[in-house]
Amino acid sequence: MTFDYTCHGTCSRSITVDVNENDGTINSVSFLGGCNGNLQGISALVKGKKIDEIIPVLKGIDCNFKGTSCPDQLARALESIEEQL
Repeated sequence: MTFDYTCHGTCSRSITVDVNENDGTINSVSFLGGCNGNLQGISALVKGKKIDEIIPVLKGIDCNFKGTSCPDQLARALESIEEQL
């Protein structure tokens, strides 16, 4: 199942996450905007992992004292997805 999340406070504008709704495994993640190489790396690292495994790792990461970051926004997106599953 595919979910779209609008980012807040980051260079990336949105995140699209494809999740296996049966077991909560992340199939793919893509960011619109942001630091392309870094976000490709994050996407590759979370692929195949469970949502509940990724949230605590990424949540709370801060970028330049913004109070959030692209990884933090991904964690928030995953929390939203988890609520919907």
